[in-house]
Amino acid sequence: MTATSSALGESAFSRSTAAACAAPSRSPSWSEIEHVLADIEGRDVRLCEYFDLIGGTSTGAIIAAGLATGFSAGEIHTFYERLAPKVFRSSMFHLPGWHANFDGAALHEELDRTFSGCTLGSEKLKTGLCMVLKRLDTGSCWIVMNNPRSVFWETPQDNSFVGNSYLSLPDVIRASTAAPYYFDPQTIEIVKGMEPGLFLDGGLTPHNNPSLALFLTAVLPPYRLEWKTGVDDLFILSVGTGSYRPKLTTREAQRAPSLLLAINALAAQISDNQELTLTLMSWLGQSSLPWPINSELGDLKDATPPFGKLFHFHRCDIKLEQQWLTQNVGVTLSADDIVKLRQMENPDNIPSLYSFGKIAAEKQITHELLERAL
Repeated sequence: MTATSSALGESAFSRSTAAACAAPSRSPSWSEIEHVLADIEGRDVRLCEYFDLIGGTSTGAIIAAGLATGFSAGEIHTFYERLAPKVFRSSMFHLPGWHANFDGAALHEELDRTFSGCTLGSEKLKTGLCMVLKRLDTGSCWIVMNNPRSVFWETPQDNSFVGNSYLSLPDVIRASTAAPYYFDPQTIEIVKGMEPGLFLDGGLTPHNNPSLALFLTAVLPPYRLEWKTGVDDLFILSVGTGSYRPKLTTREAQRAPSLLLAINALAAQISDNQELTLTLMSWLGQSSLPWPINSELGDLKDATPPFGKLFHFHRCDIKLEQQWLTQNVGVTLSADDIVKLRQMENPDNIPSLYSFGKIAAEKQITHELLERAL
């Protein structure tokens, strides 16, 4: 199977399976997947045993790396509960508009401890891992994998770049999670002796939902994997972090400072990118759980491309919207409560988000789905 993640975004896996995942604090879908697989197999399982490629963007990169190195979904959830209060704590030297809201030192320290000495080429990685980064000094999107067939895997004889196999896993994860405004950028040595590359959160690329990126790495010839396509050969599981459509009224915009307008515009752009990814994945794949895209397209479950469906696609997520939560989770929240729930930097939201996600996951992850993927 295959997986992808992000935060601003989410994550994904493949079987050749492909999948996508999100932060357990917002979605316990991985725990439910683990539980159902254990029930089918009659033993404790680790998801790295079942997915050939696990990927993620931003917080999804943390989840993907944890799953790929053999952590259980429960262990990763515990990691987040311990980490969130340490990370989302403003620095006393913070100047709004000039410095990042939070000090990334606590995050990097925890990543160094958890993935100590691990590189992309490390044997500690039990399966394929893919993470999405935004390189600011070159303006490029980096899709980094532990793929020995990649042309960038080994350092060339002329030392024109450091091979991906030698990149520090904590550094790559930290780079993928370096959301502007929240955290400072991350530097990574690309060429020995030269100024390092400057990286930001992978959610600032088109791949906040990395499921399409993982599919492309699996099948495009330049990546040298060239997995077989077809609904019976490629299964893509995409797990979101809780989605909603960012909105701003005219009155709010007129009163807002320019920095707040820029942040809202960026959030809207990220949301549009996610909608485009969902559109393409729903059209190219056979969806077992169709999601409405917009009022014109619907869920595309009956739309088939002329070359046929290329994979089986399953999307798990919750919508942080009043009507959806009432209909699918059975909770009724006020508009103010919904706004607070969307604050990803607030650790106090973790229990509620996990509770809502658990209810949704029990409906969205079934024995039938996973038995088909095995």
